[in-house]
Amino acid sequence: MNKIAIIGSGYVGLVSGTCLADFGMEVTCVDNNKEKIDKLNNGQVPIYEPGLDGLVEKNIYYKRLKFTSNIKKAVEENEVIFIAVGTPPSEDGSADLHYVSEVAKDIAEYMNGYKIIVDKSTVPVGTGQKVKKIIKTELDKRGEKHSFDVVSNPEFLREGAAIRDFTHPDRVVIGAESEKAINVMKEVYRVLYINETPFLVTSIETAELIKYASNAFLATKISFINELTGLCEKVGANIQHISKAMGMDKRIGPKFLHSGPGYGGSCFPKDTRALVRIAEDYGCDCSIVRSTVEANKKQKLRMVGKVINSMKDLKNKTIAILGLSFKPETDDMRESPSLLIVRELVKNGVNIKVYDPQAYKEAKWRFKDIEDRIEYCDSEYSAVENSDGFMILTEWNQFRNLDLIKIKNSMKGKYFFDFRNIYDPKKMKELGFEYVSVGR
Repeated sequence: MNKIAIIGSGYVGLVSGTCLADFGMEVTCVDNNKEKIDKLNNGQVPIYEPGLDGLVEKNIYYKRLKFTSNIKKAVEENEVIFIAVGTPPSEDGSADLHYVSEVAKDIAEYMNGYKIIVDKSTVPVGTGQKVKKIIKTELDKRGEKHSFDVVSNPEFLREGAAIRDFTHPDRVVIGAESEKAINVMKEVYRVLYINETPFLVTSIETAELIKYASNAFLATKISFINELTGLCEKVGANIQHISKAMGMDKRIGPKFLHSGPGYGGSCFPKDTRALVRIAEDYGCDCSIVRSTVEANKKQKLRMVGKVINSMKDLKNKTIAILGLSFKPETDDMRESPSLLIVRELVKNGVNIKVYDPQAYKEAKWRFKDIEDRIEYCDSEYSAVENSDGFMILTEWNQFRNLDLIKIKNSMKGKYFFDFRNIYDPKKMKELGFEYVSVGR
C-alpha cells in the first residue's frame, strides 16, 4: 500500500499530504476549489508555512504528489482516504461537521472496494461513528456491500513548525476498531514507526478526545500565566521570573508559560469552546476550560485598558501595531489578539499604522470595515514614524533587535507597549520611552 487520497487541501490536508509524499507515498490531494488546485499543480502554495513551498515543488517533480478536484477518481484509486476538511465553529461553539458529512457521502457514492476512511480533521467525540453511519446508509441506498473501516488520526501541527511536527511527532495516535486498519495505518506512517516514534492505539472515541484535551490543557497553561500578570503588576512581581521558576519544576515544564496578550490561532480558541460544548452535550461541566476561554478574552481587553490608562485620551492619536498574525512564522490571523485590540483602539478614536511580515493579505479583508482608519506600512520603521506610540503584538524575530534610538527619534510620542515582554524595562526607560509590558 503506497497510495493515499487526502480530501481537503487546507492547512492540515496540504501539510499532511506533502509530508506523506515525502515519506515515499503516492498522494492525491483533493479540493473542490478548482482555482486552488490549479495553483497547487503549478507549485503555488496558498498558505505561508516555512519550508512547505519547496517540499511541494520537490514532490510534484518526483510525481509523488498531485492535486485534483476529481473526488470520484481519488476515492476509486486509493484504499486509504483521509478527511482533512475544515470544522469551523458554529455560533454555539460546537464544531460544524457539515463538510465532514458531505465528504463521507461522497466517499460512499464512489466506493468500489475496501477503504479505510481516516478522520484527520479535529472533530468532536462521536464523529467517527457518525461517519461510519453515513457511509453505511449511503451504501445501502446504492445496494452496495463494500467493507470499510473508520479511523481517528488527530493532527498535532503547530503553525510555523508544521513540517517538523509531522516528520518528528511526539506521538502518533490511531483510534481504530480493527487490526487490519491499525496495521495499514502503521504502514502509512512506516517511516515514523521504524524511527521508534511512540504509537498509541486507542478506541475511536478516545483518539477524538485526545486532541481536544491536549489543546485545552495547553490553552489553560497560557491563560493561567496570563491571569497572574495582573496580580504581578499590582504587587510589583515579575511574571517572567515566576514563569521560569515554575518551568523548572519537571511536573509543570517551561512550555506555554510565556505571558502575553492572549492566545489565538485556528486551534486553541475553537477547540476549547468545542470541548465545553461537547461536555455540555453529555451532561458534564468543563468549568476549568470554560474559565480558560473567558480569561483569554479578558486578557486581550486588558491590553487595551493598559493603553488607555497610559495615554489617557486616545482620540486622534496614532498607534503603530507591529505584528498581526497570532504567532510568528505564519500569516494566520484567526482569533489573533490583534483582531480585538485593533478594533477596540479604533473605537476609542485611534488611528492605526500596522506592519506584519506576512499577514497583510488576510488583514486587509478582516479589517475592511475599518480600512479608512488603518495604514499598512512596508516596514516596522515606517509604521512607527510619527506615531504617538507603538505596540508589539507578535514576536517576529525581526522585532527582537529593533533600532530603538532610530524609532524614538522618528516618533511623535514616546509610548512603547511591549506586550510580548521582549525588551528590558529599565533600559527602555533610560532611552526615554514610557514603557509598558505585561506582568512586570
